[in-house]
Amino acid sequence: MAMKHAEMGTDLIDHLTPEEKDLLSRLNPEIADLKEKLITCKADRTETEARKAELETNLTTNLKRRKQELEAIISSVETDNLHGEDEIKIQELNDARLLVEDATEQLRRVSESIDGQSRQLRKTKDEKTKLKNLEDNYERTLQDEAKQLEQLLSKRNMYLAKQEEYSKKIRELGALSSDAFETYKRRNIKELHKMLHRCNEQLQQFSHVNKKALDQYVNFTEQREELQRRQAELDAGDEKIAELISVLDQRKDESIERTFKGVARNFREVFSELVQGGHGHLLMVKRKDGNHADDDLDEDDGPGETDRSEKYIGVKVKVSFTGQGETQSMKQLSGGQKTVVALTLIFAIQQCDPAPFYLFDEIDAALDPQYRTAVGNMIRRLADTETTQFITTTFRQELVKVSDKIYGVTHSNRVSRVNVISKEEALNFIDQDQSHNAN
Repeated sequence: MAMKHAEMGTDLIDHLTPEEKDLLSRLNPEIADLKEKLITCKADRTETEARKAELETNLTTNLKRRKQELEAIISSVETDNLHGEDEIKIQELNDARLLVEDATEQLRRVSESIDGQSRQLRKTKDEKTKLKNLEDNYERTLQDEAKQLEQLLSKRNMYLAKQEEYSKKIRELGALSSDAFETYKRRNIKELHKMLHRCNEQLQQFSHVNKKALDQYVNFTEQREELQRRQAELDAGDEKIAELISVLDQRKDESIERTFKGVARNFREVFSELVQGGHGHLLMVKRKDGNHADDDLDEDDGPGETDRSEKYIGVKVKVSFTGQGETQSMKQLSGGQKTVVALTLIFAIQQCDPAPFYLFDEIDAALDPQYRTAVGNMIRRLADTETTQFITTTFRQELVKVSDKIYGVTHSNRVSRVNVISKEEALNFIDQDQSHNAN
């Protein structure tokens, strides 16, 4: 048992010497390098053999055949008639022989290169085999040591389990005095069993006592401390969340008021442009202490002048089309006047946050002629000064006159057709339609 404990205290090492470890670490990159060289040698050999085969084919199929043809021609030609051609053929034969000799020399060099590559390949294979055997030996050694390490770890886990079991039994005994181990260390087992038997008999007299009271107290104390810590963390988190909500509410109110101021300012300007001599206002309606505010607050009041507990409940419109007398709310307006107010609000929002294009479907149907003219002029001005496109459908001349391009929609054989038409054609169509409606 003492020897096993001594083994547990030592480091887990293998049986390889430092020289063998160093050799193994140097051989691994060398093996990889040799493998790469082997692959390169195989590729060079393959290329050289292909070149050799090409040269042999050229020599066999072209040069030797050409040589035989030239020799046959020379032997068959008469000397007196073809003396000049003989010299040419002899020169060609010499050239062919030179080519044959050159090809033969190239074939010899290629063969020598193949032989050298083959020797280098065999040498590399031998070195690879030696290194592979050495690697296998080291691998077997490492496997053996891994098995020994696994056995030692298994023994260690077994001893740890026994240690945990004995520690559990010691904890079940309850609190012990500081000199408990020293007092009973030299007692034999029989004497200790007798003392244990007497102690158990004495403990039976206190069977009604809760033996786990101390452990329960400790556990409950730890749980109480953990709950208190979690409560403190939750309280701190609640404060942070409340602070964040307050900041976001403040930013939201500031953004609402800033946006509303811009829209209200544009509303006044647009309404004055559409209604000559008239004036209009947008008013923010707020709620205080849970009650709806009956009075209208001026939109120019800053956010610092109001309580943060106030909430917005809506927007009111106050307009005057004559510029005289009291202003009127939306409920007191006619259909055409409501359309003017609605268009004013749309144009006010458009100037604050322009959209790429706006599609209006007969917005001038309920407008009086002067309002249609004012709306057309405003759309024309915004289209010229802003990067915004306005698309409208209308049966009135005022919007047609300020349009850049006009499309006419006709219906024939249950099929709608859209065609580009001129402004004169559109105005004539509108006049005809109004005359037909008047009749």
